[in-house]
Amino acid sequence: MMQRHSPVAHAAYHDLLRALRDEAVSDLRGTPTLAQRNGRGYWYDSFRVGSDVRKHYIGEDTPELRARMEAHRAARQDVTARRRNRARLVRLLRAEGFLGLDPTTGSLMAALSGAGVFRLGGTIVGTHAFRLYEGELGLRFGLDQTAQTDDIDIASFERLSLALEDAASPPVQQVLSDFNFAPVPSLQAGKTWRWKQTAGDTLIEFLTPAFGEETLRQLPALGVQAQALHHLNYLIADPIPAAATYRNGVLAQIPRPERFAIHKLIVADRRRHEDRMKSRKDRAQAAFLIEALAEDRPEDLAEALEDARGRGPKWRDRIDASLSLMPDSADLLAQLSSD
Repeated sequence: MMQRHSPVAHAAYHDLLRALRDEAVSDLRGTPTLAQRNGRGYWYDSFRVGSDVRKHYIGEDTPELRARMEAHRAARQDVTARRRNRARLVRLLRAEGFLGLDPTTGSLMAALSGAGVFRLGGTIVGTHAFRLYEGELGLRFGLDQTAQTDDIDIASFERLSLALEDAASPPVQQVLSDFNFAPVPSLQAGKTWRWKQTAGDTLIEFLTPAFGEETLRQLPALGVQAQALHHLNYLIADPIPAAATYRNGVLAQIPRPERFAIHKLIVADRRRHEDRMKSRKDRAQAAFLIEALAEDRPEDLAEALEDARGRGPKWRDRIDASLSLMPDSADLLAQLSSD
């Protein structure tokens, strides 16, 4: 049976997330300005440095973001008090049994967030995203291998990265160097999309959706190359914010859980034979989320499944191949289709 966190823990998580999102627009240096591109609006904090006008990307135009900026203008709370309140919420969540982040991963995530990686479109994918559904869905995760990893995978749309008039600061490569990461050589000379910690096993990979050949692409806003992969555009469309329980909280971005679950079915079948251990882990994560979402968010799960199946026979074949090994999950998804 699915184990859940207490209502107190679930409320504390969303209080922490709300506080982190408020904090993200609390350090405006100048005047918020709206830029329109391809029918979408993007807010920037425009300020002068000497005779130059600098632009700091805030986020895509939404009623919620406008309300947050208005609240920022209306009242400023003491920075120390805000930080202490977030730390209190993190302590409460740890006491309630949240997995949290180890100090090494937590400090790295905080540095990447501080540099603007997630603000500039970076989305955590893979097992670290899976762990962060603990707060979003109010589920209690065990300490089994399903939620354990040393790797961090970050994906972003190339087109968004090209469109933003902003870049990570300090540069992502500098952040990684400060944490003793070195680039892993690739088949393309002078380019890399993977970074490995020299004193540990942690590996960071940068990914981007492939609209054609799966090759290396540039993410200008992050200042890194990324490996292009098929099916990734489905995964990172309409990502959601997430709070990592480290120190006074870290604001990150993850895929929608229903898309993550269906994408894992696709990835599990796509892996090569030598990666069968990872395929089993993919299916285990998908099964966990499908069970939870079929109960709590059946409409979202059904819509995500319909979207993926509607993208062509290859998508359907991979989903069906994984579900053939997951009878319980297949039954749950079949019930959604018949309702």
